[in-house]
Amino acid sequence: MLIALNKPWGVLCQFTDRSTPPRPTLAAFALPPGVYPAGRLDRDSEGLLLLSDDGALAHRITDPRHKLPKTYWTQVEGTPDAGQLTALRDGVELRDGRTRAATVRTITAPTLWLRDPPVRHRKTVPDTWLELVLHEGRNRQVRRMTAAVGLPTLRLVRVAIGPWRLGDLAPGHWRKVND
Repeated sequence: MLIALNKPWGVLCQFTDRSTPPRPTLAAFALPPGVYPAGRLDRDSEGLLLLSDDGALAHRITDPRHKLPKTYWTQVEGTPDAGQLTALRDGVELRDGRTRAATVRTITAPTLWLRDPPVRHRKTVPDTWLELVLHEGRNRQVRRMTAAVGLPTLRLVRVAIGPWRLGDLAPGHWRKVND
């Protein structure tokens, strides 16, 4: 079984949390028993999270050797210039090494659900939406890449993993998908 969940902002990609006070987890979404995340999304990221009760399928989704592209929409602070976009496309040097080449383009601000809490806006600094397609999945990679080129991420939404798309799934809702 494969489940697509629209993970809301602030939710951990695990079913329990031992913090005090406890933070929101996947346990809040009445998911079918026995499913576990196939990959992760940071607490402050939103969007498509795949869950499965099939360990081999989960491994195939997350293993970099299968090169499943992951598509993100990110709202960044500032207006990217050609050099910044080229750097993101060619790969950015991070502390843990150079990132692989990515597909990057500016996009019109997508129609998304309201986020709680809302994204901070500065009247004197414009923001831009980018679509990034990555073929690797390092910890906080999109945020680190955009920051490295001088474009801090304000909001990050994963909209696709390989052939699976978020579509019109509302935050906190899930559906079974074909695997």
